[in-house]
Amino acid sequence: MKKLLGFLLLVMVGAAAAAGLLYMRVYEPYRGYAEAEQFVDLPQGIGSLPIGERLVQAGVIRDLSTYRAALWMSGQGRHLKAGDYRFDRAMTPFEIIDKIARGEVFVITVTFPEGLTIAEMAKIFESHGLGPAGAFVKAAADPAAIRTLDPAAKDLEGYLFPETYALPRHTDAAKLVRAMVARFEKVLTPELRQAATARRLTVRQVVTLASIVEKETAKADERPRVAAVYTTRLRIGMPLQCDPTVIYGLAKAGRYDGNIHKADLSFDSPYNTYRYSGLPPGPIASPGRASLDAAVHPADENFLYFVSRNDGSHAFARTLEEHNRNVQKYQVQYFRDQKAGRSGGAGGSRR
Repeated sequence: MKKLLGFLLLVMVGAAAAAGLLYMRVYEPYRGYAEAEQFVDLPQGIGSLPIGERLVQAGVIRDLSTYRAALWMSGQGRHLKAGDYRFDRAMTPFEIIDKIARGEVFVITVTFPEGLTIAEMAKIFESHGLGPAGAFVKAAADPAAIRTLDPAAKDLEGYLFPETYALPRHTDAAKLVRAMVARFEKVLTPELRQAATARRLTVRQVVTLASIVEKETAKADERPRVAAVYTTRLRIGMPLQCDPTVIYGLAKAGRYDGNIHKADLSFDSPYNTYRYSGLPPGPIASPGRASLDAAVHPADENFLYFVSRNDGSHAFARTLEEHNRNVQKYQVQYFRDQKAGRSGGAGGSRR
């Protein structure tokens, strides 16, 4: 009898010791992986036990017993969410379970500024480690996603909405491109489409004009004025004479060296708006919301010209005489002063 009591006591002491050890491990930070970071991908529909097995296998939690104890104590067993999780430090099981219960999945934040071409966006895509630039260009070459809005589209130039996207680690180019087109379709609201129809503009014409506005100015208050210049020129049959369209045409032909030269204004391209009247064949970049709005709501002013003030803003004119005075002031005299070393800055425009 004494031996039995002694054995039971030993069992109880052992159980208490094991429980105490387990209790300590539940509150103890642990890191069992050698890499700087460890990812654990939890697919949709996975149960709480397989989640624990994956965490243990990845070295994020010490063992299944510790995981089960922490899960039971936390009461979060039914709240764990699927996703790709990143771990880069020692964490307690409670912290790990809370992270998964909150759905704190790992995402890559990618920002595409307004006014970029497909080729420029592709470089950003690659720089974030999502895949090669060529994959993005290939995905954006398929116009199927925009076919209902623009049957004439040969690719998705102009329709990849510039914004900040939070992307899962394994996002491929095709999936991102679809998301960017979907965002564009949402931004092009029914009100904007109605305004375009009222001005007898197709979606393609609106996006093309908006892309030109986007490339010409970054100032919000100037966008309606720039749109007014080109809208008026289109109305009276005056060539747009837009440098960004020429640059786009040169780039597509592999002839752009970072500067636009006088000879380039004679370059035979449908994007050369010095040589061909009307809008170019399609968008030259991805416009933002403000430029889309400006394209269908241009300022009610009969501006025909504008020239850079070399500070990010422009001087607008209704007559050639007024424009020539602005050119003399903001271009000729400005660069004369630059050469003489009396002021700073750079830039210029022919319009």
